[in-house]
Amino acid sequence: MHRVFVALIALALSLSVVAAEAPVQVLLVGTYHFGNPGRDQHNVQSDDVLLPERQAQLAAIDAAIAKFQPTRVAVEWPKAVVDERYAKFLAGTLEPSRNEVVQLGFRVAKTAGLARVDGIDVDGDFPYEPVQAWAAKHGMTPRLDAVGALTEARVQAITKLQQDGTIAATLRDMNRPEAIAADFAFYGDLLRYGSGDEQPGANLLASWTRRNIEICARLVQATKPGDHVVVFYGAGHAHLLRSCVRDVPGFALVEANDFLPR
Repeated sequence: MHRVFVALIALALSLSVVAAEAPVQVLLVGTYHFGNPGRDQHNVQSDDVLLPERQAQLAAIDAAIAKFQPTRVAVEWPKAVVDERYAKFLAGTLEPSRNEVVQLGFRVAKTAGLARVDGIDVDGDFPYEPVQAWAAKHGMTPRLDAVGALTEARVQAITKLQQDGTIAATLRDMNRPEAIAADFAFYGDLLRYGSGDEQPGANLLASWTRRNIEICARLVQATKPGDHVVVFYGAGHAHLLRSCVRDVPGFALVEANDFLPR
């Protein structure tokens, strides 16, 4: 009991030190994939962002986010890949890329005068097949298909939004808190798929959550008090990353739509 009391005092003192420090402000921008890699269950079909009109739209996003005064930029690539490619980007030797890491992350970091970008991505399992098998065995395939259809409809809506409008307008729609919460409903519904010791839905959700917590850990470990961090990540990660940022003492979440241009 004494050890627990001492530990609680130490924790309280630690948190009081954190509270006295300038918060790390995190501007989290959930994105669609500009380069159409086709790696997700459902994929937005992006227009060519290398076209002059789209480049102008990206420049407008860059100028708007510059008002946040970023001191760090974090992106959805592993550290080693980012270190190599950002150095080439600054040197002007990187091959043209449609990827949002380059078009948003590297662009914003260069404008901010940053010598490096933080690659914080972590690989992880996505065991969807056991969920499908359990659903088939227990008559829940129609429900699983219906949830998937809702997700596909949302993806198609985003595809149309960016085809008919600007990149910024698309990102603003995707980064509404209510849209982020709705997009996470697919994962929450997974808890229905399982019984007793057989829990494929919970296992998938646990795997997805673990990956995002490890991503968030790399973000937290890369920062110092007072940093202004811009994070560009696939929108499917946004709900869990936002929750993590809000839960870390000394961190403050900044809404993307406070800075994305209209």
